[in-house]
Amino acid sequence: MHDHADSDSATEERAEAALDRLVETGAVDEAEDGRLTTTTDFEAVRRVYHDTYAHMDDEGIYDTVADLFGLTHAEAVEAVEEGGVTVEEVVAYLSARSFLDDRGAIPDEATLAMMARLLVEIGPGTPVPDGMPELDDESYASFLDDHPDAVITVWKHHCDPCEAMKEDLEAVLSAVPDGVAVAGVDGESVSAFRAEFEVEVAPAVLAVRDGELRASLTGRQSPAALEELFEDVYGDRED
Repeated sequence: MHDHADSDSATEERAEAALDRLVETGAVDEAEDGRLTTTTDFEAVRRVYHDTYAHMDDEGIYDTVADLFGLTHAEAVEAVEEGGVTVEEVVAYLSARSFLDDRGAIPDEATLAMMARLLVEIGPGTPVPDGMPELDDESYASFLDDHPDAVITVWKHHCDPCEAMKEDLEAVLSAVPDGVAVAGVDGESVSAFRAEFEVEVAPAVLAVRDGELRASLTGRQSPAALEELFEDVYGDRED
C-alpha cells in the first residue's frame, strides 16, 4: 500500500512538472482562475498532425508507435493495448515533440508521453472567435427567444475553412444588419443545436428571422456572399 502511494505521488509530481513545462513553452495557457487550455500556437501544430493521423485504424496506431519508439510490431501492439493509447494521444505526442523541438526544449520520451496525455485532457479553448457571444445546447433557445433575428455561426477545431473565414470576420460582422444579433457555437459540443438546425459541417452561417431558420451557407464564405445572404433574409426588415 505504501509503495502504491509512493508511485502515485511520483506520477503526480511528473505530471505537474510536465504541465509546468507546457505552460513555460507556450503550449498551454493557464487563466487567472486556473483554467487550462492549449494555445493557438500549439493548436496550429496539432492541426497538421491531426489532418495526417486522426483517421488511423488500429494497425496505423501500432505502426506509428513502433516507429516512434523503435519497437517490433508485436511490442507496439502490447504497448498500445496495455497503455490504452489512443489516436488522440499519438497526435498529441507528435505535436508536442514538434512544438517543443522548434523551441529547443524537447524532453525525453517518457515526459513527452505524459505531456500527450495532459494535452488530450486539457484540449483547446473554444473555436468561437473572441468577442463573439458563445451559445451551447442549454442557452441557444433562450438566446433566440430574446433575439429572434440572429446570425449564428458554427465553428470547429482543426477546420481550415473555419480558420480562413475568421480572417474575414471583421468584414462579415460589418455586413450583419443593425438590430440583428450575432453569436457562435462550437459545433462539436452542441449536438441538440445541430440536430434542430440540421447542421453537419463547419463553418456554417445560419440566418434566423422571427425565431426560424430562413437560410444558411456552409463552408468558407466570402463577405460578399454573406452580405447577399443577409440582404435576402433581412433586407425588408424594419428596425
